This record gives sequence, C-alpha cells and structure tokens, in this order.
Amino acid sequence: MQVILLERVGSLGSIGDEVTVKSGFARNFLLPQEKALRANDANRARFEAQREILEKRNAERRDEAASSADGVDGETFVMIRQAGETGQLYGSVNSRDIVEAVTTDGLKVVRSMIVLNDPIKSLGLHDIEIKLHPEVTITVTVNIARTEDEAERQAQGENVITAQADEDRALAEAQAAELFEAGAEREDMSDDDDNTAEAVADAPEDEDKA
Repeated sequence: MQVILLERVGSLGSIGDEVTVKSGFARNFLLPQEKALRANDANRARFEAQREILEKRNAERRDEAASSADGVDGETFVMIRQAGETGQLYGSVNSRDIVEAVTTDGLKVVRSMIVLNDPIKSLGLHDIEIKLHPEVTITVTVNIARTEDEAERQAQGENVITAQADEDRALAEAQAAELFEAGAEREDMSDDDDNTAEAVADAPEDEDKA
C-alpha cells in the first residue's frame, strides 16, 4: 500500500514522504495511529494544505522530547528482583516494568516507546533504547539485581554470578580441606593408640611375679 507519512517513521522516511508498506502494517498501525494517510489525490491535497501545521507540530514535539531527555539519557535505574543461583530471574522484566522504573515527573514514558524485543530474564546490566519521539531516542541502563548491594557491585563492573560461583567453590574446597585434615588427625591418633598397645604388649614381665 502507498501512504503519505505524517511524521518520521523508523527507516521508512520522514514527514511528507510517500512510501510503500505492507497493507497490514498500514491498516493496523500507521493509519489508526495517524502516522500516515493513504496516498491518493485527495489526501495529497489535504497534506499539502496542512504541511506547515504538521511540520510545526512535529518540531514542537521533537523539542519537547529532547528537553525531557536531558539528564535521563545514559542514566542507570536499579530494579530489585528475585533470581536463582545461576542469575535467572523468577519471572521476567518487560516493557511495563521498565516504564515504571524510568518514568519521572520530568519524563513521561509509555510502553510503545520501549524498544525491547524479548523480556529480560537474567540479572545484570541491560541497555534499553527508548524512542521519546521518532527523531529522539535515548538509551538507559537497567541494573537488575537481587539486592542493593549486588546492584552496586554490578555497577562497578563485577559479575555477581561468577563471583558467587567462585565463593561457593572456595568454600567447598575449604570444607574438603578441613575434612581431610580431620581425617588425618584421627588416623594419627589411631596410630598412636596402636603403638601404645604394642609397647605394653612387648614390655618384659616383672621378675618378682611368681
């Protein structure tokens, strides 16, 4: 289907461009969202009559989005979640969760702005793109951790899952060493008891005994 774009839409084009898109994409998204018009003579005339107004409105929205992005682009937001020892979340973090985490008094975000192909299912630092406007995209980081302490360690570059595995391995090795030493001590004590018994058995009998 041929449409006239009323705003910039991804890589399709900018305001006023006539582009060919799949019919379903046009009917389900572009047309109902008022991002485009069907390309026909009537709509071309309608667009040209409103071009100045549309371009001015788009510029205002772009500037507003750029202003609200100040101080947020590049920021990190901590999200505390439950997870297993391997770092897999009990559940997942989706676009709705991210909206709740990043929305502030100065930044209004809706789910459609979040660029997230699949829900996040693991601990760690995850970079997320947010399209505040077709021409304004920011990137924030969500720091997903089990505790505030873990979040701080992750922010410093530590892989908490690897660190936990190393700690567990060191603890297991220490416990194994303790068990080995305890076994060795028991063996030494047993040898001492055997030596004592042998010494008693080998001792000469008292000559005064009848």
